[in-house]
Amino acid sequence: MSDWFENWFGEEYIALYPHRDEEEARVAATLIADHVGLPNTARVLDLACGAGRHQRELCDHWWTVGLDLSPALLRIARSESRTNPLVRADMRRLPFATGSLDMVVNLFTSFGYFRDDQQHRVVIDEVARVVRSRGWFVLDFLNAPQVRATLVPFDRRQVGSRVIEQEREISADGRYVRKTITLFDEDRTFVERVRLFDPEELDALLSSAGFEVDSVFGDYDGRPINPMTERAIFFARRR
Repeated sequence: MSDWFENWFGEEYIALYPHRDEEEARVAATLIADHVGLPNTARVLDLACGAGRHQRELCDHWWTVGLDLSPALLRIARSESRTNPLVRADMRRLPFATGSLDMVVNLFTSFGYFRDDQQHRVVIDEVARVVRSRGWFVLDFLNAPQVRATLVPFDRRQVGSRVIEQEREISADGRYVRKTITLFDEDRTFVERVRLFDPEELDALLSSAGFEVDSVFGDYDGRPINPMTERAIFFARRR
């Protein structure tokens, strides 16, 4: 049985979400560069790079390889830059040597997609393996308390000639957020399901993999996290 993310981030996803904020990517990359203080010779991985908007900004600071599972999103990333290095792989099995990278970044909630927490731990352990001692891991995740407090159960929007309905719900145990996307009048439905890791749970995951959390921000402008900030941006260093 395939997981939802194996089929969702393809041509339909691109058509339904055609615009992503390039300025937001620049601000996120600036926050990272200002905080970690790595030299321009550093080697960086953009883990789950998607269509490459963050990778392109990070490449202004360091050599940055992008990794993603989606061929469709990687094709877009390649069309935007013929020179930036890209790899197709599963984040649970990173094709990099142990200790070969100075930093790994995982941005815009590209985590929490798996069926069980053991698979999420495998990802963090793999990141810990490929990052050198005292290297960095930047994990940019949704802020679970804010999601639970502000969830919009239903909305409808139009993209081109398509009408899209989106239904959202929190699981009964509060551990997952599920979004059902329906193409109105096309009788097609897609589902996104993300684990709602609370900041304390992310802290524990990072610590168990050998990272020390240095800072946690609540947005890309670097403001402190609180229960109502939209993001939980962890800056952690490998022990």
